Amino acid sequence: MKLFPRKISSFLVCPLALLAIITANAQDPLPSWKDGAAKSSITSFVKKITKDGSTDFVPISERIAVFDNDGCLWSENPLPFQVIFAADEIKRLLPENPEWKENASVQALLKGDTAALLGDHHKGLLEIIALTHAGITTDEFDTRVKNWLTTAKHPKFGRAYSKCIYQPMLEVLSYLRANDFQTWIVSGGGQDFMRVFAEEAYGIPPEQVIGSHGVAKFELKDGKPTLTKTLDTVFIDDKEGKPVGINQFIGRRPIAAFGNSDGDKAMLEYTTIANPKPSFGLIVHHTDGEREYAYDAKPKSSGKLVKALEDAPKNGWTVVDMKEDWINVFPSAK
Repeated sequence: MKLFPRKISSFLVCPLALLAIITANAQDPLPSWKDGAAKSSITSFVKKITKDGSTDFVPISERIAVFDNDGCLWSENPLPFQVIFAADEIKRLLPENPEWKENASVQALLKGDTAALLGDHHKGLLEIIALTHAGITTDEFDTRVKNWLTTAKHPKFGRAYSKCIYQPMLEVLSYLRANDFQTWIVSGGGQDFMRVFAEEAYGIPPEQVIGSHGVAKFELKDGKPTLTKTLDTVFIDDKEGKPVGINQFIGRRPIAAFGNSDGDKAMLEYTTIANPKPSFGLIVHHTDGEREYAYDAKPKSSGKLVKALEDAPKNGWTVVDMKEDWINVFPSAK
């Protein structure tokens, strides 16, 4: 004897199946992470600080997590993606600016002379950034970045740069937000550049993105309010600049920090050393040359990791072995 007609029973099964999926996800909020010390360190910390009545409980207002971007949330090879954007912009705009051909930095870029661009404290690279990032309105810059992201493809992965994001880290972001964390980007990359894609890519709104930036200039043009990008009073949000940026823009000390290089060491220290609240630090170690890249002491471009890796054990920072700890590296869709 059938208790329900077929249509009714199907109607009931679908919600039950959906409930099973939701329950499974709740049981494992980090499905792209292999079971092990790295994964359990994340979930154990979150459970500890969110348990009501626990001495380790942290109020919602103080649950702040900060993430580096390049090499932590998305790939940073063969060059940081913003540098690739700037190089592509030079090539695109060169016909409109033939005088650039006489510029030594542009010549080095066109020849692929990375050493020349990075010499003298990155003087050549900074000049390329100036040519492509300054003297235009913020709206125009946003449009240029959006157009580039919709057309440019990564040379190794064959996918849009905005899809070269780490699936395991997306899961960490979602897991933390599900437990009432604010998730912030604190990166040496350009603040305006990251704000274009951060919300769509990571679910991080632009007001929660801290990066390197210059002072913008406000003026009325034909009665229309505009902001023009400049390289005046540039703030470099890297190394010791990261805690400074956190204090300036967030105004609270984070309780969790995620990075991948020595450039993130000061941010990890500020978050975890002598913090009166329970705290957590994590380093993404690039060990997967097949699925992504393998580097630490001698990176191909940025992301040198030596001192922070040495200090990780004494400071209690979790070190993620990308090859061993991650089931998937990138989202399935390109």
